[in-house]
Amino acid sequence: MIRTTLGVCLATLVLAACGRSDPNLNETGAQPDLPDIRETLIPPMRVTGPTGWDGQTPTVPAGFTITAMATDLQIPRQMLVLPNGDILIAEGRGGNAPPLRPKDVLAGPIKKKGNTQVESGDRLTLLRDADNDGRPEVRTVFADNLDAPYGLAFVDGFIYVANQDALVRIPWTPGQTRATAAPEEVTKLPSRINHHWTKSLTVSADGQTLYVGIGSNSNVGERGMAVEEERAVVWAIDRATGARRTMATGIRNPTALAIEPRTGAVWAVVNERDELGPQLVPDYLTSVREGAFYGWPYSYWGKNIDPRVRPQKPELVATAIAPDYALGAHVAALGLSFATQGGFGGAFSEGAFIGEHGSWNRQDPSGYKLTWVPFSGGRPSGPPVDFATGFLTEAGARGRPVGVLFDPTRRILLVADDLSNTIWRIAPAQTRP
Repeated sequence: MIRTTLGVCLATLVLAACGRSDPNLNETGAQPDLPDIRETLIPPMRVTGPTGWDGQTPTVPAGFTITAMATDLQIPRQMLVLPNGDILIAEGRGGNAPPLRPKDVLAGPIKKKGNTQVESGDRLTLLRDADNDGRPEVRTVFADNLDAPYGLAFVDGFIYVANQDALVRIPWTPGQTRATAAPEEVTKLPSRINHHWTKSLTVSADGQTLYVGIGSNSNVGERGMAVEEERAVVWAIDRATGARRTMATGIRNPTALAIEPRTGAVWAVVNERDELGPQLVPDYLTSVREGAFYGWPYSYWGKNIDPRVRPQKPELVATAIAPDYALGAHVAALGLSFATQGGFGGAFSEGAFIGEHGSWNRQDPSGYKLTWVPFSGGRPSGPPVDFATGFLTEAGARGRPVGVLFDPTRRILLVADDLSNTIWRIAPAQTRP
């Protein structure tokens, strides 16, 4: 027993040492610092249990207010504003990948500690706040019995839902508070194993093309590349026919997609690989270029080789491109929404809001906040700015941001918090109905 206790203590000390970050490294922007690889037998892990908000709220910039618009949800993920102003919330949790390595078995309980214990909703909830006071007059279940819904889009009278196994659509008429027809399948989505189960979704500016982000089936190919067919990709799907093409590859886990309003280009936030150290590899924000290869699993941030992958493919790595903008290692960005129609004005008129769910494999946690990345001319133009913080305290995690959604008509920003199961509403202090 003494020997075992000493071993555990020694392992804890080693992991703590390996998990320390260098505060002098620049982890964000177009040219982040990439430190040396620090691979360990067991990755450094730290997740604090939920503490609840206890009447408190996240901290937002001066001149803004934040309130809880909806609570007691069942794992809210992504959101959608319908043409009449009603808000849809996708709720649920998916995935069925069994542990593969001893470190997976160890990491499982750590990750679970930082997640809600509420059962998966597998549904869409509708909120109606006609007077824009932040207190919905109507809250209903719009559709249920879905399969871990995540990405949402609306085009020409149909709500499109990216379940973990298929892209489906549901007809909608203005004022409707409950779906009256069963979901119709548009196309199946890769769902074997579903290590990364979330399927992100957006629609092109002309409404003709649906884009779906599909995550990898492993951290770095340890399950074999056979199960990675059409994983770590972005699909472009013809809305009229359901035909699809693979738009980009090697993009490990594109957890949210959005259209940049100035250029009409598709952008994504992407969760990169783990277990190379507390400051490798940066999660990122990037435009999704047609035919581009982003490196996974063979390389990261362009052509930096990941030595764990065998066999290597140098000819493929030679084609890898670097992403546009680093967000920091292990921040777990899950939400992306661009400011449109002038945004909030001033410093928040052009750019992207990003929900950072937060790390599990760093001793000094990263993420757990809402970040603003300023843009100019359709490109990132400066360092990131904290927009909503306070999700993590010394006592533990109060919440974890997922989807974000800017509504230009009402000039509000919505944030899904899947730990406290809350939708937060951020607005200028003088928002008019």
